Amino acid sequence: MKNKLILLLALFSIFLSVKAQGDSLQQNRYVMHSRMYGIGSTNILDTYLSPLEYKGTNINMLRENMRFTKIMGGKVSAQNMLQMNFSYSNNRAETSSEITYMMKWTYALHYQLKFGNNLKILFGPMADVNGGFIYNTGNSNNPAQAKAYANIDASGMIIYKFRLFNYPIIARYQANVPLIGLMFSPDYGESYYQMFSLHNFSGKNIVFTSLHNQPSLMQLLTLDFPIRKSNIRVGYLMNIDQAKVNGLKSHIWNHSFMVGIVKNFYLLKGKNKVSMPNNVTPY
Repeated sequence: MKNKLILLLALFSIFLSVKAQGDSLQQNRYVMHSRMYGIGSTNILDTYLSPLEYKGTNINMLRENMRFTKIMGGKVSAQNMLQMNFSYSNNRAETSSEITYMMKWTYALHYQLKFGNNLKILFGPMADVNGGFIYNTGNSNNPAQAKAYANIDASGMIIYKFRLFNYPIIARYQANVPLIGLMFSPDYGESYYQMFSLHNFSGKNIVFTSLHNQPSLMQLLTLDFPIRKSNIRVGYLMNIDQAKVNGLKSHIWNHSFMVGIVKNFYLLKGKNKVSMPNNVTPY
């Protein structure tokens, strides 16, 4: 009888161990996916095209995926974000307009610190790649400026879950700061015709960037809450992209109100759909 009891306890311990390993391996399959659309204001300066600031309206799309990885015992989550921004702006005298399109892709690895079941603090490295253009309708000689740059950033996030009148809500604040990177830029007085038709490059077109010549910041504030069968996300997105390289100054300042839908890649019923189980959700 004693031997059978020992065998039973051993089998039960093995079962718990295997189940725990299985749960750990499955954790990285839970994905939080969201898609948001927004509208707001823009302020654009690019002295290659004009010494004047242009102000107008921007339209944003933001797609985000988050999931746990197996790094550091499953304590690191991966965040994949894609932003697309289109804006139309005018100078103060309304004598010229600028059309701007920018795309930003970011990939971050965040180490997660959990404080109980409601509070998380995330921090870690991020890579961002940016591309787009600014077209000035009033210029006949250099009408457009290409934008291309990539950075390694520091990224941080706070996620807090709470209930308001017994209604589940998730609040998130995130900030990303570029630390080092590379940027394409024409030299002062250098034309695109000179560079790409005559193949006469100044040799200064790929510039090293850091906090001293590219002080930039992205901030994102969101609130998630369920409405009937959907998870709604509303938020505020701020992109401050600015640089001073090759004797040229540029900035794109966007402020947007965002709204969209969150989907969790496992079916969860009722109001609990606002989040996945706390031991597996990356968000």
